[in-house]
Formats: sequence, structure tokens, C-alpha cells
Amino acid sequence: MKHNRILLTGAAGSLGTALRPYLGQLAEHVRLTDIKPLTDHETHEEFVAADLTDLDLFIELARDCDAVIHLSGIPVEDSWSRLLPANITGVYNLYEAVRANGRARVIYASTNHVMGFYPRTQRLQVSVPFRPDTLYAATKCFGESLASLYHDKFGIETLSIRIGSFRAAPEDRRMLATWVSAADTFALIERALAVPSLGNSAVYGVSANAESWWDNGEAAFLGWAPRDSAEQWREELFAREPVQDPCDRAVIYQGGSYVGFPHPDDKEAAVVAEIEEGR
Repeated sequence: MKHNRILLTGAAGSLGTALRPYLGQLAEHVRLTDIKPLTDHETHEEFVAADLTDLDLFIELARDCDAVIHLSGIPVEDSWSRLLPANITGVYNLYEAVRANGRARVIYASTNHVMGFYPRTQRLQVSVPFRPDTLYAATKCFGESLASLYHDKFGIETLSIRIGSFRAAPEDRRMLATWVSAADTFALIERALAVPSLGNSAVYGVSANAESWWDNGEAAFLGWAPRDSAEQWREELFAREPVQDPCDRAVIYQGGSYVGFPHPDDKEAAVVAEIEEGR
């Protein structure tokens, strides 16, 4: 059964752009919002340009919505002054907007980097404690914690998707374990909106790759079975990339290059260049 209206934040980003063609299958009306302009929306879509640090505007955007898919925010390491409004205030306003309207189910775009400082030799359940690898990842830990609070205190249901490497194809050896396709991501959102009870749950957003560090057994109630796999690119990536140093922290830890990023508020040009290269 289709929903009446879904709100998609961050609609102009890479993930939002990839998911938009699918969302008409879930709802009669899809309300899009982003701080960037969008002019190519379809007949079932409406677009409202918005800065989601404006709580009153967010409340109005969430009105009459059955679900909010929250992709808005900075999706990489950045300065604290930029992360704070986008990833902290923005997600607080998300839950206040949903609470004010009293009905929407939330799909929250978290990140695999909330677990970045676990070694690759350890296979992780969803419920293990956070070990974020960056300030960016710490903001996503905050978002997941806020989802827990608003579920326990106010009954708002959330699925936090710890998104792996969302690309058209894996780009390096690490992504052989972390890659997730657009089709598998949409199928996960579809299940999250279809199950009778979602509660407050988290899931690793990763395709059915032959190599995997994450166990979604605790989210089996969703009935999600990813179909795509990064394996078809293994031979190409191994031929293209040099042999990896097993003592490199980026190889030891699941967060890859993120574990080696310096503090983003150190202003030296070399620091900025290193973060940009790691992206």
C-alpha cells in the first residue's frame, strides 16, 4: 500500500538524487527539500528550498508526511563550525518537527564510520558500542542517540541506516566489503516503511558482498535481503591497486582513510589537503 506523502531531505545530494526515481513507488506525493535548488522534479514531486536549521520551517515541511527520509547534512569530515548546524542542529530539528506533527516514521542516514575504529578482523553486530573515526562520525552517533531518546520518550520510530560506500561501483579494495547499491538501499527503505513495527533500530547499509565486516542478524525482522554484490569488481580493483601494507591503520581499521584524518579544525594547508584527498 502506498503512503500519501514522504519527505526527502537532502534531495539534491548524490544519495537523494539516486533514490528519487524509486520513491514514487512508495508514496503518491514526495516532498523534496534541500538548501540547493532543484528544478527537475516530476509531477508527483514538490520541492521546497530550505535551511533545516530553521525549526519552524522544518515543522511545516514535515506536516502531513507519513515518513521522513533524512539525508540532509554534511556527509564527510569537515570543520566543527560546519558540522554543528548541519549535522547536530539539523537532526535535532528533524525530531522536533516529527514530534510536533505526531506521525512520521524516520529513516535516518547514519554512516558505517560510527564503527570506524573497530578492526577489520572483528565482525560487528548492530548493537556493539560506537567507535567513531571522525568528528563527522561522532555527529552521526549523536543522531542515532537522539533517535533512541525520541523513541523511548515520545514513541517516534526510526531506522538508522549505517550507510557503507554508496557508489555506482566500488572504487577501491575497502569498498569490496562496504559497497552498497542504490537498488539495495531503496529495498531497505521500502522494508523499513512496510514492517508493522519498527521501534528504534539500526542496520548496516551494505550490499550482499562476498567480503563483509558487519552482521545484520539483529535487523532480520526487516526482511531485507540485498541482491547486489561488489564481487564482480574484485579482480579489477586488485589489479589496479598496489598491495596494501597490513600495518597501515587505514588497512587495520574498518574506517579506512578516515581513521588517519587529522583534526579538521587544524588550519594548516597540509591538513586540509589530506582530508580532501581522503574523501
